[in-house]
Amino acid sequence: MTETTTRKGKTVGAVANAVAILRCVAAHGTPLGVNQIARATGVSASTCFNILGTLAAETLVDFDPLDKTYRLGLGVVDLAAPVIGASSIDQINRQMARLAQAYNCLFCLWHITDDERIVLINKAFGDKTIRIDVRMGARLPAFAGAVGRCYAAHAGLPAPDLQARFAPIHWHRPPDFATYRAEVRRALADGYAFDRCQLFNGLETAASIITDAEGRSRYGLTGIAIVGQMPPAELERMGAELRNIAGRISRTVFGSPA
Repeated sequence: MTETTTRKGKTVGAVANAVAILRCVAAHGTPLGVNQIARATGVSASTCFNILGTLAAETLVDFDPLDKTYRLGLGVVDLAAPVIGASSIDQINRQMARLAQAYNCLFCLWHITDDERIVLINKAFGDKTIRIDVRMGARLPAFAGAVGRCYAAHAGLPAPDLQARFAPIHWHRPPDFATYRAEVRRALADGYAFDRCQLFNGLETAASIITDAEGRSRYGLTGIAIVGQMPPAELERMGAELRNIAGRISRTVFGSPA
């Protein structure tokens, strides 16, 4: 048997169930209860409960004792570190912490899923007494907000397909499609985009996208400020800095050419 031969063997049911549960929790992004996970995976509720207890003990999932729900834990990041590079994770965290102090607002890292959603996986705060917060695991449409404009720019969809993604989004103050499409084109040219109180009332957001070697959008980086917190020129500067950081991470971590 050569080293390239595919290994075949008996599937271990407990391991397969644990993997299915982890994939279910990761795909949904939002916290789930045992019964929800059991239905989605086809694993019995009692088995699901026991596996989740083990995964929680290993920090692969986090358990909320008040809501009785589970979400993906930071232990998953520890496992992935050798693949994407522990120093790369530290680099992203350091950059977010630095930006939060420099601009004194909230910075978020969003994972872009295969089903065109973004899920919040990390955040860093400034030092203001009153601050914005977003719940870890928060899940939004990938085409919404500032990240959405950048994601749409990288997707390069024809206008009818883009409009089909745009139409179902729930905005606080929705832009018309012509304006949204123009802002997508600007995001393609600039490498960053803004949402000014359109997705969420009273919040201004700047964003850029981290891409991989195939040009696929992998993560979104956002800076979120209360409206009026910073002058327009500073907001523009923050967007440009997000673009530069996202570009550097895309090249050094994922081998992206852009």
